Amino acid sequence: MSRFDARDQAAVTALRILAIDQIEQARSGHPGLPLGAAPMAYALWRRHLRFDPTCPSWADRDRFVLSAGHGSALLYALLHLFGYDLPIDELRRFRQLGSRTPGHPEVGLTPGVETTTGPLGQGFATAVGLALAERHLAARFNRPRFEVIGHRTWVIASDGDLMEGVSHEAASLAGHLRLGRLVALYDDNRITIEGSTDLAFSEDVEARFAAYGWRTLHVEDGNDFDSLSAALDEASRTDEQPVLVRVRTHIGFGSPKQDTASVHGSPLGAEAWKATRAAFGWEHEPFVVPDEVRATFRPAGERGAAARQAWVELMDRYRQAHPGRAAELERRLRGELPDGWDATLPGFEDGKPLATREASGKVLNALAPRLPELVGGSADLAPSNNTALSGEKDLAAGAWDGRNVHFGIREHAMASLANGMALHGGVRPYVATFLAFADYLRPALRLSALMKLPVTYVFTHDSVLLGEDGPTHQPVEHTVSLRIIPNLVTLRPADARETAEAWRVALERRDLSLIHI
Repeated sequence: MSRFDARDQAAVTALRILAIDQIEQARSGHPGLPLGAAPMAYALWRRHLRFDPTCPSWADRDRFVLSAGHGSALLYALLHLFGYDLPIDELRRFRQLGSRTPGHPEVGLTPGVETTTGPLGQGFATAVGLALAERHLAARFNRPRFEVIGHRTWVIASDGDLMEGVSHEAASLAGHLRLGRLVALYDDNRITIEGSTDLAFSEDVEARFAAYGWRTLHVEDGNDFDSLSAALDEASRTDEQPVLVRVRTHIGFGSPKQDTASVHGSPLGAEAWKATRAAFGWEHEPFVVPDEVRATFRPAGERGAAARQAWVELMDRYRQAHPGRAAELERRLRGELPDGWDATLPGFEDGKPLATREASGKVLNALAPRLPELVGGSADLAPSNNTALSGEKDLAAGAWDGRNVHFGIREHAMASLANGMALHGGVRPYVATFLAFADYLRPALRLSALMKLPVTYVFTHDSVLLGEDGPTHQPVEHTVSLRIIPNLVTLRPADARETAEAWRVALERRDLSLIHI
């Protein structure tokens, strides 16, 4: 296989150098991943990712998630060079207070960033939620000759992402649901902070993902553009199941610290930074990319702009052919509730005693016909949480239009998937489990609050009066611990009427995470 041609090689070098320039300027950051993963990122963005940098919120764009968020300097270099509104001065302010280039990507701060990725594994699991929302909306709204929802979700994940338990849960569910149009690029550089992955990680990742139901591909040389493109082409043609592409890379490629743990989480240092630039033959001043190199990045954005324009024209024809369906899709994508959505909200005027979880189930089922965007379920506890939507289908492989999601006993992934669904738009996710298991999903719940997502958490079984299950199921301290999380509205209804109002509050809010106990 031939390696990069001269223009591609110069473009990849620009990404690498721009990344390490940011890190050296800040005296803080992770240069190893950008140096090693730049070729796969470039191959994806240059040839396969569908995006329009002039319209980052285009509804049918591909979603790209850098799950290995510590490599954020690479993402900012990509966004800048591929034409997003991220000026070079923002890259100069990498990791500085008030900049749009924080140490780990944050959604809502930097154009083109799809989700906040900090804790390893969360980006991967959130991407599964993004893919699930795409498949659900496609099944609900696409019609013959009108594929108005038809994009892909791409992830770059590290060894650390794939060690974290949440990625195991999410990968298992993605494989079970046969979520095509989801592709994870595994940056197999075999180094973590403490040293070689041999210290603690020896499993066959491809075999594990194959067992989950994923298709697996591999690229043995992460610098081989032809091999990368061939694998990405193959992944793009696979719609029947998710795809893992293992890419063998070298952390800190081209630097004096290549293939060592020291290049993972610390700046190169002045001497190694200079040596790395020299090794790549880059003689330009820091943060300078010549116009002829920048020109190599331009066609991808132009191609994406043409794709967006074609989609806009398709939507115009869709409105004419299916006016009601088009209006419903656009309302849901705007995040607006329909008129009269709460007209059937139960009042529980009789005042009869009713367990709040039972009242919650009645409210949810009264609202569901008027709020078709409500999609969710429980971590195998729907009969106890009362979260199943009566008369609605189960969401399943090949039947993604269902609204009842069976997350299985995977609390952590359940919450991460809900984040992805909310970020995608067009659905209002809710998830449920016993309050004791709030600890199992707390990292994802915290990100819900941090990103101010309209995710509704239904926690039940917090009673101290029913002791048959013992202290494991009597989490008396959890409500207080949840109330101290910033941006998290914690509602503990005392009776059926308060339960109905709690649901009203939850659904009227669009900018905060919600919890309903």
